[in-house]
Amino acid sequence: MKKYSFLLLFGLFLFACQSPQNESQNSGDSTNESATTPSSDKVAIKIADEVMEAMGGLENWNNTQFISWSFFGNRKHTWDKKTGNIRIESPKDSMVYLMNVNDMTGKIIQGDKEITHPDSLQKYLKRGKSIWINDSYWLVMPFKLKDPGVTLKYLGEDQNQEGIPSDILELTFSNVGDTPNNKYHVMVDKDTRLVNEWSFFSDKADTEPRFVMPWKDYNPYGNILLSGDRGKAYLSAIAVYDNLPGKIFTDFEK
Repeated sequence: MKKYSFLLLFGLFLFACQSPQNESQNSGDSTNESATTPSSDKVAIKIADEVMEAMGGLENWNNTQFISWSFFGNRKHTWDKKTGNIRIESPKDSMVYLMNVNDMTGKIIQGDKEITHPDSLQKYLKRGKSIWINDSYWLVMPFKLKDPGVTLKYLGEDQNQEGIPSDILELTFSNVGDTPNNKYHVMVDKDTRLVNEWSFFSDKADTEPRFVMPWKDYNPYGNILLSGDRGKAYLSAIAVYDNLPGKIFTDFEK
């Protein structure tokens, strides 16, 4: 797991757009065809639409407000998708992040000591956002296929590692996130239209992926489908809520 933990935290795509006017949109609701870059091809965009429809549809995704999950047993997230408020509990370093990923305000505690020095607080708020963006992309990537700055290309048909006939989408990025040079190949089941596998490339020029992982075990949560099985690692304790107490995002106590 040490190998995977390193890859997960430091190597992956940051999907929230850097420009302030797009932050709230990318932290929550997905967008329409115009959000992708002009170089995205029509076949790939059509498949992306089919993927999102198979997972419950954009309307249901946009109406989903509260999502929680455990990131491979390392961190527990609770996310208010409408406001951008997040709570991250990280037992490994005894930290709790309570912040808003849109306006970058919030508070952080390590152990029993709240971080109050302005420079230190800003550093940890930035870290908290990077953690959330990485960890949430592993859960909700299929709903982010058409986000601003994403270029979609259709690469044809093939079988995934389990021999399932699939369409291949290539995702590259323009002026978004911490790691805009990343690339993904996403396999879409030709029958169910669900993502069944992804390959991660550290650089868009790379010809061999850094890793390949399945997307399996889709289940309904609220009105959408989400998957937690990544083969050698799992996203667990996935839940969708209609309502949550506001103190979850303001009170350090469990």
